[in-house]
Amino acid sequence: MTARKKRFWKGAGIVTAEMLGAMAVFTFTLAGIVFWIRPYMRRHKNLDLKIFDLVRIHTNERNTRIMSILTVLAKHQFLIPANLSLIYYFLFVRKRTWFSIRVAAIALSSLGLMFLFKYLFKRKRPQPPLLRPAKGLSFPSGHAIMSVTFYGLLIYIIGQTQKNKPVKWPLIISLLVLIQLIGFSRVYLRVHYASDVAAGYIIGLLWLLISLDLLKRIEDYNKQHSMLPVRPALTT
Repeated sequence: MTARKKRFWKGAGIVTAEMLGAMAVFTFTLAGIVFWIRPYMRRHKNLDLKIFDLVRIHTNERNTRIMSILTVLAKHQFLIPANLSLIYYFLFVRKRTWFSIRVAAIALSSLGLMFLFKYLFKRKRPQPPLLRPAKGLSFPSGHAIMSVTFYGLLIYIIGQTQKNKPVKWPLIISLLVLIQLIGFSRVYLRVHYASDVAAGYIIGLLWLLISLDLLKRIEDYNKQHSMLPVRPALTT
């Protein structure tokens, strides 16, 4: 094995170990908090039901069609090719290794966190759904977690790379609105309680911020020890 490959695998090992360690601490801490407030959540389930009643007023064929389209934008059928496309773009087109690492690490770790929290809490989905039953468990909303981490990462990348403010801020605002609409679509379609979506947003945002900070620290460490290829900051 060449010295370059050894440095690469050493860097990849550090990234993996740090992400897994952060996931363990994050999950243990947040799960403890949620278990602590779980009795309070059960007593206030009526709030989730009242929100369903408010949303039902606006239920019609046109809105249902729009919500059905929006919800697809955080499904794995869309996010898997979207993440792979970003990884390919930054790795082979722009040749910015650390942007591709951020995309892969955050996508995989967010997916793991989603399944872990669902397994821990085992909350059943609301019944009946508006259109068709959704697979899996309800708490937290995977769509909310994945939309925050994926589109939030896009916001971070745009903020880091786009210097043209008339382009940058409309893109950022549009992505923020999209995140909110995806979460709302899950409540509208009655496949998640509003509290599922709120918890998904909180978990997704906290993990995104932790991941970005951790990966930035690893990148800085890499620059000092030259484990992975380093290139100038991406600009447009």
